[in-house]
Amino acid sequence: MSPLPRRDFVRLSTLTSLGIVTSTRAQNAQPARIRIGQIGTGHAHASGKMGTIRKSEDFEVVGIVEPHAELRAKAEKSATYQGVPWMTEEQLLNTPGLQAVAVETQVKDLVPTATRCIAAGKHIHLDKPGGESLPAFKAMRDDATRRKLTVQMGYMFRYNPAFVLCFRLLHEGALGEVFSIDAQMSKLIGANERKGLLPYRGGSMFELGCHVIDAVITVLGRPDKVTPHNRSVSALGDGWSDNDLAVFDYPRATATVRSAMVEVEGGSRRNFIVCGTKGTFQIQPLEPPAARLALDASHGEFKKGYQDVQFPKAGGRYDADFADFAKVIRGEKALEFTPEHDLAVQETLLLACGLPLT
Repeated sequence: MSPLPRRDFVRLSTLTSLGIVTSTRAQNAQPARIRIGQIGTGHAHASGKMGTIRKSEDFEVVGIVEPHAELRAKAEKSATYQGVPWMTEEQLLNTPGLQAVAVETQVKDLVPTATRCIAAGKHIHLDKPGGESLPAFKAMRDDATRRKLTVQMGYMFRYNPAFVLCFRLLHEGALGEVFSIDAQMSKLIGANERKGLLPYRGGSMFELGCHVIDAVITVLGRPDKVTPHNRSVSALGDGWSDNDLAVFDYPRATATVRSAMVEVEGGSRRNFIVCGTKGTFQIQPLEPPAARLALDASHGEFKKGYQDVQFPKAGGRYDADFADFAKVIRGEKALEFTPEHDLAVQETLLLACGLPLT
């Protein structure tokens, strides 16, 4: 057993995808909190994001917006939102000193809401996926670039310590040239949750597979070809795509992503496996992360051959995301996930769902 040393875990868990430290903030200096608000409570990650922001020493939450009466009534009963002022979107975006907004609406409203926030001059944390329209997503990202504003996408494995370590080893050349990636991102849902997903034509791949597609693009970049295999197997007979596979072709590599909403205990079997000419990195389960590493030669603290890698218990799921977001807003570092990366992810996701790019 080769546990990851605590000092390395702390370093890795606060880094970005390549594990490179770029922050120059003095250790003992406590900068002013960043004023932030949240628009939307309808996203599956909304309450988790609000809880993370509220406990962070980097942010001051100034308000929450939820224009849908039913969603607001539900949120008002949640401890997560107790004590946070409720506002209209106009009130929030005109709050003095507001620098950032977490966009956590229902998926159909994510990109339109983000577009308005960017027009108001705010940095945004935008939850996934980036809508069903590639032109609308691109226009939003392009406007943010013109205005020099940050868009941090809410793909939840970017700061996961196992993925960060995998990306670091790839960056250091320890795994050699990647020739294969296999990923699985599934779960079992009930009829009520399924009903809420029916409007989204991309099915399970759109809702869940997007997270690991983001990681595939981090490793291999935009594929030359994407072949979707989308199936509906539920006895409900609604035709919604709940059993999806996508194959990504590269000049010297292939990647497969599976995502199903009908797999019993699917969350426990989620995995991400990268095979290179010098080694293999397997993450399973993804949360809390556990990894197996095989190397053809020793590398740093890791030995030749197969070994298990353990990770100390981390904080909240989104802690590292918002810690990095704060550093970017303060100008201490750049966000390594570029607009070009986000656009490649969005394009690849839509192709993997069998959706048009127009």
